[in-house]
Amino acid sequence: MSGGDLPRAARPFVEFSTLLRENAFMVAPEQTEMFIAAVGLLGPRQMGDIHKAGLATLAPPPERREDFDALFRLHFLGQSIAAGEKAEDDEELQAFDEREGEMEPPEADEINEAGEQATGSEVLTLRQFADLAENEALRRFRKQAASRLPRRLTQRRAPARSGDRWNMRKLMRDAVKRDGEVMRLPQMARKTRQRRILLLIDVSGSMKQQTETHMRFAHALAAVSDHVEIFTLGTRLTRVTRALRLRRQEQALASAATLVADWDGGTRLGDALAAFLSVPRFAGFSRGALVIVLSDGLERGDPERLVEAVRALSRRAWKLAWLTPLAGDSGYVPQTAAISAIAPTLDRLGNGSGTAAICEEILTIARAA
Repeated sequence: MSGGDLPRAARPFVEFSTLLRENAFMVAPEQTEMFIAAVGLLGPRQMGDIHKAGLATLAPPPERREDFDALFRLHFLGQSIAAGEKAEDDEELQAFDEREGEMEPPEADEINEAGEQATGSEVLTLRQFADLAENEALRRFRKQAASRLPRRLTQRRAPARSGDRWNMRKLMRDAVKRDGEVMRLPQMARKTRQRRILLLIDVSGSMKQQTETHMRFAHALAAVSDHVEIFTLGTRLTRVTRALRLRRQEQALASAATLVADWDGGTRLGDALAAFLSVPRFAGFSRGALVIVLSDGLERGDPERLVEAVRALSRRAWKLAWLTPLAGDSGYVPQTAAISAIAPTLDRLGNGSGTAAICEEILTIARAA
């Protein structure tokens, strides 16, 4: 919806959310909708009511409360604010929900020539994927995944040969047909459905050689999973689920390429995971899900921030698997401080060295469960 299509009364609130995003606050579209709904429910009599609604729905981080209040006064009261001085190293990591794939990524001040070293600086680039045929490992995965991906019990029940409850309706119908004689006791069991899968793909420079493989696998997973969410991690967090659900692989990858701006750039895994968890809608995707992280774990941010984020993610997830290309060697032992620190928290630290290895790891997790 364009600015001209918005109801006049709603424009100040939508514009305030836009102002927050421009100042590195992470505000999802759903939060803007909740903000407008909250203001409508309150029927505010004074500006303080709108301020309280904004705090409750837009959820500014406690450490940035003063910035939020200053922007609120600027937008709604017309009060000027002093420009803050912020070091480049303290730049907030941005989170991006998926768009329609029609926008070009923002231009970067520097060009990423090689993208082979892990760094914490942000370098924005446009990625192009080669037109390659699907390999045999992905074809086998597509055939096996429907029946072998992890499942969970639902609250609904269905007739079954053995179960935990009698099927009283069928029992009574059979009894009526046979003049009250019961020949057998029909049973019911709880139905199952595919468990949600959350796939987080590291697209930083140190993962450049594996990025295309991982994106092609993500497209295959989106095709066979009923409930999947896919994000890329680097110096930004970007949701690419809708793009990768397109049926044709090359069209899906081309659409995803326009959404992600930090291909082959820096590595800020801890910040990216923290950003994911700070958006309520995104964090909800991980609850009870099989969470898979495809990354070498070469963190250039604060390792402790990564550890905290992984612990929080593990508490929400059903299983948390970290698949690294470095584990292709049978004698692999974690060497980096980040991977060593998070290893005890993970349900599995596995092999992510290629498509076949990733497919086998995921199906193994499902089989073990």
